[in-house]
Amino acid sequence: MTSSPVVLLIGPTASGKSSAALALAERFNAEIVSIDSALVYRDMNIGTAKPSASERARVPHHLIDLIAPTERYSVAQFLIDAMLAIRDIQSRGRMPLLVGGTMLYANALLVGMSDVPPTDDAIREDVNARIRRDGIEALHAELARVDPATASRLPATDAQRIGRAYEVWLQTGKPISSMQSQRNWALKNVVHFVIRWLPQDRAWLHARCEQRLRDMFDGGFVDEVKSLRMRYELKAEMPAMRCVGYRQVIDVLEGRAPEKEMFDRALFATRQLAKRQLTWLKSLPGDIVCCDAPDATEYASRLIERAISAAKLNT
Repeated sequence: MTSSPVVLLIGPTASGKSSAALALAERFNAEIVSIDSALVYRDMNIGTAKPSASERARVPHHLIDLIAPTERYSVAQFLIDAMLAIRDIQSRGRMPLLVGGTMLYANALLVGMSDVPPTDDAIREDVNARIRRDGIEALHAELARVDPATASRLPATDAQRIGRAYEVWLQTGKPISSMQSQRNWALKNVVHFVIRWLPQDRAWLHARCEQRLRDMFDGGFVDEVKSLRMRYELKAEMPAMRCVGYRQVIDVLEGRAPEKEMFDRALFATRQLAKRQLTWLKSLPGDIVCCDAPDATEYASRLIERAISAAKLNT
């Protein structure tokens, strides 16, 4: 085991994680491992706030541009890739700095994920076809018959999770709720330190969400989505198309929403994402750094220094 711990910097969208991570990585001889489910997609750059080529030249980044927007990337695959990246970075004497805001990924690393198998593509397509034909409410009613525990905690409109639960039942004959108590904690035997990057003032975060979204639209976000639609055969149910911003632009391009509402819809979705992320963060372990404080990065640096010192004492 190396003396340098794995450091996680997790926080909501638009909170300044990326710039702080670059500064911290350069200070501590670290490489960045993305904990962001949107950054795995190639050609989705503007709307995901993907690190630029110059930023990636400054500090090596991992788990970015792994798959096409038409492909799927599971939490289980993320854990495999993240642990491989961690071991690779440590083998070269550098510190892994895991950065992002996909709380399912962070939760899988720190608390554990359910031991639920991936589902077959044919089964997934059958379930999606059933949703298109009969509606999600009908599938929710069927899920209530075979897995009442899961159905009772899911809103009847949550197509993604209802579909996933029903896929698991079709493939295994077992309710997904029976598997979710079996948890694998990826970092259980790895020395690690967690920084929860949280704002003191929600209004500060809301303003940053709006400004970043305006910068994305000014920077060609709509043209990026148009290019994606020309290059790939995209469907609304694909995980890549559920990324915040992309769905709202596509809804306008495909005539499901008026153009004048596009920015406001995307901003509302972005703020809702931030709200969900903040809720998740409250339940996760780790030290809190107030990201809207002027000395946030410096304070995070001091915490990392202490974590490194503690790791050295225990080796």
